[in-house]
Amino acid sequence: MNRVLALTLFCLVLASGAESQAARKTDPKVAGAVQRALDYLAREQRPQGYWEAQHSQYRVAMTALAGNALLCEGSTTTRGKYSRQIQLAVDYLIERSRKNGLIGYQNDYHYMYGHGFSMLFLSQVFGEEEKEQRREELKYVLTKAVDFCGKAQTKSGGWGYVSARDGNDFDEGSTCITQVQGLRACRNAGIPVPKEIIDKAVTYIEKCTTKEGGVQYSIRGGGARPPITAAALACMFNSGEYESEYTKRLLAYCKKNLTVTGGSSRSFGHWHYAHYYYAQVMYRLDGKEWNKYIRDLSNTILRRQSADGSWKEGHVGPVYTTAINATILQLENGFLPIYQR
Repeated sequence: MNRVLALTLFCLVLASGAESQAARKTDPKVAGAVQRALDYLAREQRPQGYWEAQHSQYRVAMTALAGNALLCEGSTTTRGKYSRQIQLAVDYLIERSRKNGLIGYQNDYHYMYGHGFSMLFLSQVFGEEEKEQRREELKYVLTKAVDFCGKAQTKSGGWGYVSARDGNDFDEGSTCITQVQGLRACRNAGIPVPKEIIDKAVTYIEKCTTKEGGVQYSIRGGGARPPITAAALACMFNSGEYESEYTKRLLAYCKKNLTVTGGSSRSFGHWHYAHYYYAQVMYRLDGKEWNKYIRDLSNTILRRQSADGSWKEGHVGPVYTTAINATILQLENGFLPIYQR
């Protein structure tokens, strides 16, 4: 017993030392930018608990992404500076859960994005939820969401903007990867996820990959896209696939086609989306490569922040860009299992 106690204390000391070291490395400018960004998101939340994009669009997706950014700070539904905002976001998304398992609005022509991001966000909340009744509620919603996701999958193994039935079996890379990461997050949280759903999705992504290692817009073609490739690579890393020849091809393509100041990803208008996923990959690579990447990327991000704490780039709107950037800048916090090394 004494040996076990001694070992436990030793591990706690090591963990404490690692946390202190990480804290010492935190750039005050980055910390200040994150604080302003999260405060901006807190102000922008509607009384009903949701956030929205330009023209009152994508409320479910924006709520999940903004809530996720607040979780990265360390707050939960019951503790921390943003507990109230997170609690309201969870309430809103649970209320959007339909009988068929969809988290979102059936008449939203991009509802699979919101559904996938909601699985990701709610699964992270589920792991930290202390109230038994709310845990059971989250478990029910997530279990139904996984079931809906499986039924929404196309014959090819991907997903489109809407379910296969609603979208005539159309699929495309970005929504597919949103579902894959959401499903993995659910499985990691203890929600049953049928293996065949993810296996079919991984096969779909591999079939979308060109010889150069870029993932195409769709299995039907559309050309290799650096942002979608970065997202696919992040999903591979989520599953522990670091050293396979396939992931090496994807990584080589990303390194060639993604830059922190712009590059190929901007030609598709999804620079922030690309680095949201690519940052997850680089963080898991660790070492000098990550340190240089995040330093350069942070400098690029911070230069573009507005006085109110938001980022106003892109066509989706400041909530989206601010949530993405705030998440990237907080990866080293290590609070959310889906982003941990």
